[in-house]
Amino acid sequence: MAELQARWHQAMAELPEDQWQALLAGPEGSQAGANLPFYDWHWLQLLETSGSIVPRQGWQPCHLGLWRGEQLVAVAPLYLKGHSYGEFVFDQAFAQVAGQLGLRYYPKLVGMSPLSPVQGYRFWFAAEEDAAELTALMLELIDDFCRRNSILSCNFLYVDPAWQPLAEAAGCALWLNQQSQWTNPGHADFEAYLASFNANQRRNIRRERRSVQEAGLTVTPLAGEAIPAALLRRMHDFYEQHCSRWGAWGSKYLSEAFFEAAAIELRQHLVLFSAHRGDPHEPVAMSLCVRGGDALWGRYWGSDLELDNLHFEVCYYAPIEWAIAAGIRLFDPGAGGRHKRRRGFIAEPRASLHRWSQPQFDAILRNWLPGANQQLLAEIAADNAELPFHAAYDPPHAPSRSDASAPAPG
Repeated sequence: MAELQARWHQAMAELPEDQWQALLAGPEGSQAGANLPFYDWHWLQLLETSGSIVPRQGWQPCHLGLWRGEQLVAVAPLYLKGHSYGEFVFDQAFAQVAGQLGLRYYPKLVGMSPLSPVQGYRFWFAAEEDAAELTALMLELIDDFCRRNSILSCNFLYVDPAWQPLAEAAGCALWLNQQSQWTNPGHADFEAYLASFNANQRRNIRRERRSVQEAGLTVTPLAGEAIPAALLRRMHDFYEQHCSRWGAWGSKYLSEAFFEAAAIELRQHLVLFSAHRGDPHEPVAMSLCVRGGDALWGRYWGSDLELDNLHFEVCYYAPIEWAIAAGIRLFDPGAGGRHKRRRGFIAEPRASLHRWSQPQFDAILRNWLPGANQQLLAEIAADNAELPFHAAYDPPHAPSRSDASAPAPG
């Protein structure tokens, strides 16, 4: 068997599309990664070619590939970053500790699908390879890369639970964060979903939906080939407009070119929810979701109107109604927002894994993390104890620590 060779790649174009897609598909018939559009070769390539994820925006692609001759047998999607924006795992306290120690925190190495807080990051392997052995090898290569280039931290965000034990066994430190998720326990329709709520919240949801209808608006889903290119350009306008409302805190990362190209290259994964007064191709508000297998992810929205409850309808209720009809099992509505708990979403932990090259910094954060994780799980349990609907929830557990309090590190 040919010897393994490691190569660092500064663009998706350096990695063969067919070989990357084969790694994502996994063993024959599994389609594990193939149902995760955010790691699709076309998605990551489009982020680069559209100018959304490029060095001038603080994202330098730095993908690690393992090769046997000209055959790609393993890959780790990675980016060198000069800031912490677009990650939704907020490590600014880590940067502050680094400053107190006289260490340079940026650039850092990050493994994720850029701009998307979506669970599923992992190293991808050919089916015949030993995943545990290659995980350990690739982490050693990453550690060496960080040491040679004076990079303090390597961070893998929203990791795949199936890959997580392999990375932890190879020395990665676990940090838990919170995310929302709706899971369909078998609802046949939206009325069955409503029936799972207590009477008070059931009335609230009906009232919220009715207020949108009384404003003369209808919400129509358009999926895949039913989406015209012009509507995705309009979606960019809504996205840009919504981000601008937050001023300096707006998070506009995707370029107009991304939306234009997505109409051609990614349309099979997209679902739009158009709020309109007659023609769904002439929306006054719209949300964009991404579909893969039996999962749906809420991504962006915007509106020409300031209308109470329109956001809830376009971003939560209409997608849930469509998801039930389409056989979707999981709906991740995106980062943030405890208001989601009252609309059918459960708080769940999401794991990120970290490595630090400076011993003192590493020791400080590894000492802090167990308590922080326990505190996060306690917050999740408290949130879910107040849910106004019936939900099967099995509280997860993190590594124990006698002191469960966790002030910011440092």
